Amino acid sequence: MTYPTVKLGDVAEFIRGITFKPEDVVPLDADDAVVCMRTKNVQTLLDCDDLLAVPSEFVRRKDQYLQEGDILVSSANSWNLVGKCCWVPALPWRAAFGGFISVLRGNHTRVDRRYLYWWFASERVQALLRSFGQKTTNISNLNIDRCLQLELLLPALPEQRRIAAILDKADALRTKRREALAQLDCLAQSIFVEMFGDQRLGVDSHLPRVMLSDLVEVNPRISPDERRLLASTKVTFLPMAAVSDSEKRVINAELRDYEDVAKGYTPFKRGDVLVAKITPCYENGKMALALNLPTEYGFGSTEFHVFRAPSEQLALFTFHLLGQAWVFEAGAKSMKGAAGQRRVPADFFSELRVQRPEQSQLEKFAARVSKIEALKKSLRHGLLDTENLFSSLQHRAFRGEL
Repeated sequence: MTYPTVKLGDVAEFIRGITFKPEDVVPLDADDAVVCMRTKNVQTLLDCDDLLAVPSEFVRRKDQYLQEGDILVSSANSWNLVGKCCWVPALPWRAAFGGFISVLRGNHTRVDRRYLYWWFASERVQALLRSFGQKTTNISNLNIDRCLQLELLLPALPEQRRIAAILDKADALRTKRREALAQLDCLAQSIFVEMFGDQRLGVDSHLPRVMLSDLVEVNPRISPDERRLLASTKVTFLPMAAVSDSEKRVINAELRDYEDVAKGYTPFKRGDVLVAKITPCYENGKMALALNLPTEYGFGSTEFHVFRAPSEQLALFTFHLLGQAWVFEAGAKSMKGAAGQRRVPADFFSELRVQRPEQSQLEKFAARVSKIEALKKSLRHGLLDTENLFSSLQHRAFRGEL
């Protein structure tokens, strides 16, 4: 079916966020407070777990208050996150949004906002948005003017709603799969606490405390002998984008010549634990236990901290230890550097004091986690099928073929 084509700027507008200083932040329950969304809130769904508020005087215009059906867009971020977006549902409080994000607001008389959201969130459009990014130091800025020139098919409103409803149903299927995977991750973390206790300082335990660096090697270097061994070979290359922050695993490792990555990248080996050290990736929980790699040796983004354990069981312990919420909270507080590129220093992890696990516990924990991983593998296959279905429907929808 043939539909008319319009420019994005004909049916929607971008609205810039508010600006304020850290000292302007007030408690969420303060009088006349307004919740302010930040880049970390822009996830697959709007993340409302970590909110801050500012006085309403910082909201200069009425259109800077969030509305149901708005599309929240990360407009100033690292390159791979520029353009990332999420749907804004009905909120129980007044909310605005900060200067590093923008709102795309559709004209409801011309475009169904759910239709607009699925178009904007499509892989093709997201890739275009990143290509439009204007890089400054370590930050890429969304080119709003070029975005507004993007063209989209615009059928009549009833047809837009029909297409959006189909995509909503397909998305609900993959969401259920993701939720099941997330529940299994929570189960593994619960088993960790059950078996090894609460690792935070000040919690009673019969186990002695040691520094994490006494158990594992933090940011190990590659030896001269290893470098000679790797000359003229292929190694795994792992950019930050290749680590799934939702599934905590490597999803798209690449093969590169050793000479191409030997300088300027972080070395690691299969079985190492990788944890992001910069914000926002660290605050998003981006980490992985590097098991499913095509080669034994790899080189990754300098934005990773690497942890090498003497055994698979201890690597598994380290991975789940560093995935505990209290570690991320403490790590975020220890960050140093300029806004947008603040880093967790290596000594935060090296000096982290933990309870020394017993070998029998490590083996039992590994066996239980292995069963969970088998279930996750099965669910991932099902999720891949639903992801492919959704991508196919989305591709056809915005070509006028659905």
